[in-house]
Amino acid sequence: MSSTLTVRPVQPEDYAAWRPLWDGYNAFYGRFGATALPEHINATTWQRLLDPAEPVFCLVAHDAAGGKILGLAHYLFHRSTTRIDPICYLSDLYTNEAARGRGVGRALIDAVYSAARAAKASRVYWQTYETNTTARLLYDKMAKHHGSIVYSQEL
Repeated sequence: MSSTLTVRPVQPEDYAAWRPLWDGYNAFYGRFGATALPEHINATTWQRLLDPAEPVFCLVAHDAAGGKILGLAHYLFHRSTTRIDPICYLSDLYTNEAARGRGVGRALIDAVYSAARAAKASRVYWQTYETNTTARLLYDKMAKHHGSIVYSQEL
């Protein structure tokens, strides 16, 4: 990782750099074109990330040398029925394609781990597609895969 890379909380002036990363993340998961998120969801997500009263947070990886934001991590804390301490869900992680392989994803995950420790969380977890082999090379080094299968139902 470059010594000019820092991970920090997102700031209001980061919107222009955050949005293409957010759009790239959504496109990876099939949310683009006719299936893109409605604009009011994108706007509400951005507002939540900046609102200290909201339980969702955003970290960005910033390359001071290039002056660019190269990646994002959205995470939140919640209670669990099997633990007393809160747990942290790493909801979204995305790195600019041109910056992949440079330690950006690792730096973002490490920063989420630090935020979770500071919040006295006992666990950080996330999910990805089984076919996301490139990201899973990193994830397998940073956490344990427990073999979970995710089910969901739109309501």
